[in-house]
Amino acid sequence: MAWGNDAADIRLHGTDIAESVIDLIGNTPLVRLKRISEIHDIPSVLTMKMETTNPGGSAKDRPALEMILAAEREGLLLPGGTLVEPTSGNTGVGLAIVAAQRGYRCVFVMTDKVAPEKVSLLRAYGAEVVVCPVAVPPDDPTSYYKVAERLTFELKVWKQTGGRITHFVAGAGTCGTITGVARYLKQQNPNVKVIAADPDASVFSGGSGRPYLVEGVGEDFFPAAWAPELYDDVIAISDEESFLTARQVSREEGILIGGSGGMAVAAAIKVAKLAKPDDIVVVLNPDSGRGYLSRVFDDNWMANYGFLRECDQCVGAVLDTRGETPALLYVNPTHTVREAIEVMRANNISQLPVCKNTPPFAAAEVAGAVDELELMEAVYQDPSVMAMAVEKVMGPKLPTIGVGQKVSLAVDMLDRSPALLTLSGGRPLSVLTRSDLLNYFDVLATENERNNG
Repeated sequence: MAWGNDAADIRLHGTDIAESVIDLIGNTPLVRLKRISEIHDIPSVLTMKMETTNPGGSAKDRPALEMILAAEREGLLLPGGTLVEPTSGNTGVGLAIVAAQRGYRCVFVMTDKVAPEKVSLLRAYGAEVVVCPVAVPPDDPTSYYKVAERLTFELKVWKQTGGRITHFVAGAGTCGTITGVARYLKQQNPNVKVIAADPDASVFSGGSGRPYLVEGVGEDFFPAAWAPELYDDVIAISDEESFLTARQVSREEGILIGGSGGMAVAAAIKVAKLAKPDDIVVVLNPDSGRGYLSRVFDDNWMANYGFLRECDQCVGAVLDTRGETPALLYVNPTHTVREAIEVMRANNISQLPVCKNTPPFAAAEVAGAVDELELMEAVYQDPSVMAMAVEKVMGPKLPTIGVGQKVSLAVDMLDRSPALLTLSGGRPLSVLTRSDLLNYFDVLATENERNNG
């Protein structure tokens, strides 16, 4: 399969002009995180591998190129062929870039938790994108998980640190990256420590595999490339710590990284704090924060999920006036209407969120809500509704508000809805009602009267 142009090849000889954008993949720089090291009082040398300088802006350009080359060698991909790939975004971008150079058509499948920028980015490369819900059991993505990621930067990391690297930290997803690097580094020096950073709901760090918000890392099963014998530790990092660390690195270091990069740096900070002064810790930054502007770097989105606090007198203060915040009351989709009514009657409440699984819930596991007035009308029309599953009669999800958002916003939202679902750290915490606000205002009025009396 001939891709080049002989005359052009001769003219480019002896220059630094790349033959194509594909030739720019790899050879990414290593930079010290000096400011973060000072802020966290880190004695060792903490560095970041800047995979953002790849043409597609992430480490996934490497395996994307290798997968296509391997498919071509094996006769699985012919000129004018089509690539179909489930992706969280970055592998898709790498594949789209290589496919554009090779003349292939791309179709990508993404979950609805992925930021819209990533969908738009893939479409900008000419790819077709199909969006599917995230809170469902995974289909068997054979074409995605059978192919191990083929990385080419192991030698570069070793060379850039002069063979002195002591710790390597990276997020684990399909595990091709971290396993390949671990194997290479331990061949060079068995004493090099390899640490996997992992979302706290992912199975790698002991989680259930249920939905979380950090994109592109973690899994709900153990992929073929999972090799725990090569990892010296697996560090669980929450969505909240991942996102806040991403924002801190971007603000303090001037390096715009995404949520998975924030997760990796958060784990690396824990590692580097315990390392020796002469140790060199390398953390893999997988991609740029440009694909997360409407998520991690949007203050309203962060506040709505309960990651940021906008003021002192916020929704959390309203919940505090109730005393100890009670556990979230809910029903499962398969519970009957009669069971839902019993929960509302026993707890003197009028609305219940309908959630899949058991607490603690992910925001994506909230399927809808039931309201006593709507249930009353439904049962009045047809008494047999009492024995039906809640999912047959539930209404839309309750509007959400973060614990750190302003009380004035809650007042405005409760003018249009009888209840709100409060989120903290990205997870459902409690249902907020008009009665809660009235109680809060009564407490404030009483305190003012006491102070002025």
